[in-house]
Amino acid sequence: MLTEVDGLLRAEGPYAVGAARVPVGRFVALLCIGGAFYGAAMGSYSLRPLQMLYSGVKVPILLSLSAVVCLPSFFVLNTLLGLREDFPAALRGVLASQATVAVALMALLPVVLFFYVSSAHYPAAIQANGFLFFLATLAGQRSLSRHYQPLVEKDPRHRIARRAWVVLYMFVAVQLAWVLRPFIGFPKLGVRFFREEAWSNAYVVIVRDVLGFFP
Repeated sequence: MLTEVDGLLRAEGPYAVGAARVPVGRFVALLCIGGAFYGAAMGSYSLRPLQMLYSGVKVPILLSLSAVVCLPSFFVLNTLLGLREDFPAALRGVLASQATVAVALMALLPVVLFFYVSSAHYPAAIQANGFLFFLATLAGQRSLSRHYQPLVEKDPRHRIARRAWVVLYMFVAVQLAWVLRPFIGFPKLGVRFFREEAWSNAYVVIVRDVLGFFP
C-alpha cells in the first residue's frame, strides 16, 4: 500500500507521467481505500458506527462518481479541440488527481480526529472538514498539473481542456456532495444514508441562504 501511494505521489512506475498504460484499477483502488478511511473518520463525530459506515462508503462515491459524470463531456471537449489522440494521457492525469485527493484525505485523517476530540461544536466540524477537503483538492490539482505539463507544452489547447475539467468537476462535485449528505451526521438527528431533501439543488440553496434571494 505504501509503495503504491509513494509511486502515485512521485508519479513513478505505473503512475509515471507519459507511461504507456493507464493503471485504472490502481487509481480506483487508491481512491476507494483513501476515501473510505477518511469517510469513516469524518462520520465518527458522534461515535455512531452506522454513520461511520455510511460516510466511509459515500466519500469514495463522491470522488469517483463526480469524475464519471464529467468524463463523457470531457471526452467530447477534447475531441472538439482536436486533442482526442492525447485523451489517454489526459485521463491518466484526471485519475491521478482523484486518487491523490483520496490519499491526501487519508493523510489528514488524524487531523480530523484530533479536531473532533478537541471540539464538540457541530458547525465547526463541518467547516474543519470543508477546509481539509480544500487542502486535499489542492494536492489533487498539483498532481493534475504534473500530468498536464507535457500536454500543454505539446499543444497549448490542453490548457483550455484542463480549465474546463476543473470547472465542470467542481460544479458536479458540489451538487453531488449536497445529494450525498450527511457525511458527518448531526447528533440530534437519526442516522440515515440520505436526507429527506437530498435531491434539492445545492446552488438554489446557496443563493437563497447566502445571498438572501428566493424568500
